[in-house]
Amino acid sequence: MKYTVSIEIALPREQVLRLLEDPEHRAKWLEGLVLHEPLRGEDGQVGTESRVVFRTGKQTMECTETITRREPEDMRNVPSDRVVHYEREIVGNGMWSAARERLTESGPEGTLWASENEYRFTGPMRFVAPLLRGVFTKQSRKVMRDFKAFAEQGTDVRDAKG
Repeated sequence: MKYTVSIEIALPREQVLRLLEDPEHRAKWLEGLVLHEPLRGEDGQVGTESRVVFRTGKQTMECTETITRREPEDMRNVPSDRVVHYEREIVGNGMWSAARERLTESGPEGTLWASENEYRFTGPMRFVAPLLRGVFTKQSRKVMRDFKAFAEQGTDVRDAKG
């Protein structure tokens, strides 16, 4: 299953990149994030493997994330005509996914974030997943909207829980 989602963020790309990369901010916009810890390598760098744990209600999902592409390597002062690529693979129980993120300037105060997502499943989920394409797409859009709200207004998804 493959799909692409995108969102416009009303901030300069350099600021968006700083917020996306900062591990201290992840739980503020990734709802349900319990843990994101590098096992091998340096956070955010190509080849780094991290243990990632999410909790939704009473369910917990644990997976391994590997950064597969980061261009340019130094995300500071990226020329405005250059596309920033940030890609990762995630492996969990019965699931493999790849996320290919592209960030481009959409003006001096705007950033376009496009995310191409691919999922593959084993076991019973491989039969059910195609029926859930809309659910996966909706969840990806929600993550992007949550990041946008965090970046533009400082909204923390954990505050919405009460």
